[in-house]
This record gives sequence, C-alpha cells and structure tokens, in this order.
Amino acid sequence: MQLDALSLMTVAMVNLVAISLTLPLIMGRSLTPAARAAQRALLLLTGGWAALVASEYLVSSYVLSVLSMAGLSASLVMLHRALSGWLGPRPGALALRVLAIAMPLGYAFSFAHYPLRVGWSNFLLAAMLVLLARATLVARRHAGRHWRLLLLGCFAVMAVLTAARGVLGAFFTAAYPTFLSPNPVNIAAAVAVNMAVVLGTVALLVAWRDEADDRLRAMANTDSLTGLPNRRGFMERAEALFANAQRYRQPLAVLMLDLDHFKHINDSYGHDRGDDALRLFARMLRETRRTGDLAGRLGGEEFCVVLPSSQRDTASGFDQRLRARLQQRSEEELGFALSYSAGVAAMTDGDATLAGLLARADAALYEAKHGGRGRLLMGDSGSGHTVV
Repeated sequence: MQLDALSLMTVAMVNLVAISLTLPLIMGRSLTPAARAAQRALLLLTGGWAALVASEYLVSSYVLSVLSMAGLSASLVMLHRALSGWLGPRPGALALRVLAIAMPLGYAFSFAHYPLRVGWSNFLLAAMLVLLARATLVARRHAGRHWRLLLLGCFAVMAVLTAARGVLGAFFTAAYPTFLSPNPVNIAAAVAVNMAVVLGTVALLVAWRDEADDRLRAMANTDSLTGLPNRRGFMERAEALFANAQRYRQPLAVLMLDLDHFKHINDSYGHDRGDDALRLFARMLRETRRTGDLAGRLGGEEFCVVLPSSQRDTASGFDQRLRARLQQRSEEELGFALSYSAGVAAMTDGDATLAGLLARADAALYEAKHGGRGRLLMGDSGSGHTVV
C-alpha cells in the first residue's frame, strides 16, 4: 500500500477536528483548569494542523505556514499546563514558553531559506516535545502511571522523528526537499502523528477521569463546611497513623474536642453565625497543628486531632496554643468568645485498636463537659485529671 505524507496529514487533521468537537461533549462544562488546558491544547493542535494542511493546497502558503507553527507551539504549552494541573508543578515551563515564541518567529524570518526554516522549526519542536516527555516522568501528586507512560511514549517518539526531519531538511536537503517528500522518515513521522493523536487523546481522557475520581473521593472524605476531613476521611487516615505508631513503637496522642454551648450560639446568633464559629474553629486547628498532625470534624460541633510522635505534654501544649488563638480570634471575628472542652488520651502498650484510644479520649471529654467545660482532661487514668 502506497502512503503519501499529505494524505496522512489530512487524516490526522480530520481526526483532530473530530476529537476537538466531541471532547467537550464528553467532558462537559464543569472543568478543572487542567482539563480546560487539555481541551485548549487539542483545539490549538487542530488549528495548527489545519493551517499546515491548507498551506500545502494553496500557492500562497506563508501566512498559513507561520500560523500552523504558532498553533503547534501553543498547543504544547497548553499540554504542559494541563500536566502541571494534574501532576503538580512541572519542570521546564519557562523554557517551553520561550521555545514556543522563538519557533514560529524564527520560522517566519527564515521562511525563504528552506534548510534553515526546516531545521529551526523541527529542532525546536523536538526540544519542546522532550520537555513534555520529561514532565510526565515524576508525579508530585497521586496520579495513574499508565496514562503518563502512554504520553511519554507519544512525546518521545514524536521528538525523535521530528528531530530526524530537522536533520534531513537542514543537512540533507536533497533527501527531504519538501514537507511532502516520500522520505521514509517523513512517512514514519506522519504515521506516528496519527497514532499519537489517538493514543494521546486516550491518555488525556484517562487523566481527566482520574482527576474526576480524585475530586469525588476528596468530596466524600471532606467536610464541606470546614474543609477538614469528615468522619470517614478522618478515620481512614487516623487508622494509618495509629498503625504506623504501633509498628515503629512511636508515641501518639489523640484529642477529642467539643465546642461549648454551641446550641446557645445557634439560638442566640443564628445558624449562619454558628457556621462561622465552626469554620473559625477549623481554621484555628489548621493553624495550630504541626506538619503531620491530623484534624477532622467528626460531626456537629465535635472535632478530633491525632498528634503523631506526641505524648500528653505535647497534647497539652497544642491545647494551650489553640485556646489562646481561639479566644483572640473569636472575639475579633465573631464578636463573642468561643471555647471548647477537650479530652486527651496517649497511646499505651495496651491499646490494640484506635477505637479504644478514641474511647478513652471521648470519656475524658465527657468528664470535661460535665465538670465545668472550657478545660482539658486526661483520659489515661480511671477518672482523669484537669490539665487546663
């Protein structure tokens, strides 16, 4: 079967047009910045290929050729932005933007000199593809490996073939005199483009699906009012911290906290003000905890904090800092003082489960609430004793 470059490029353009039109229907309107960047990348890629194919059918192709290079470059920048959204900040962002500007400009100024134009454009495109391939290697956030490897393969193959076309055009012009030359490298590159369009789109869709799954999982494990983990999300992470402390025989303390007179706050100031109090308390927990500490809202006005590598004195210090901040901020932001009762339990050799540790902290909290509120009680002895 005889393959020619123009037919292969036309097929790639048709595929891109179809994908660009159907992708928004599949992904819907509620998009994250990463998904939106991926859609824009495909639109720019479609525009670039459409201009490139059209330039081969028209006699006056200078403007279309330059526009095609600009579209291809911009699409790679948007792909890098999508990867940054899915995987965390990616290396090479600045270099990619510089190359994306330099490539079409150099192509435009050297248009009359075929070897320079082809070498410049293909070498810079290959460099951008290498930067994109590098961006798929390490995920700073939880992300699937298979779609990253698929994109890595697409970018790497296209980088090699694009660089090879640059070498042919710049140094072996007789073997590659035009963009439509039936050179084996050129035909291979055109075939690879069609494969990369299909496989790359599949990879982007999988990345978008993984992101959507992560968002749903986060929503299921996060309290919508305070932004803290809800009971389900908290317990999953707390169990892991407890198991880790047991495995390595490290200390661990648990604080159960309950806002004092919260019903009175709702009755006197309204439920909106009560929600403000809950949000403020959650923010104070986030500001007071250390890296590695876990805070969550168990329900209503009840919260819990797990302090890894901590004894009772560490928990007491946490409580003192939290109370000082809460007293100052609540009077400033709410117009009234917000207080809480707390119970603390430190893990011992006899604690076989997290549930038992939480039960001791909860029992101490119960004593604190019924013993005058606004205090911290230890739950390590039968009756507990007042700390604050």
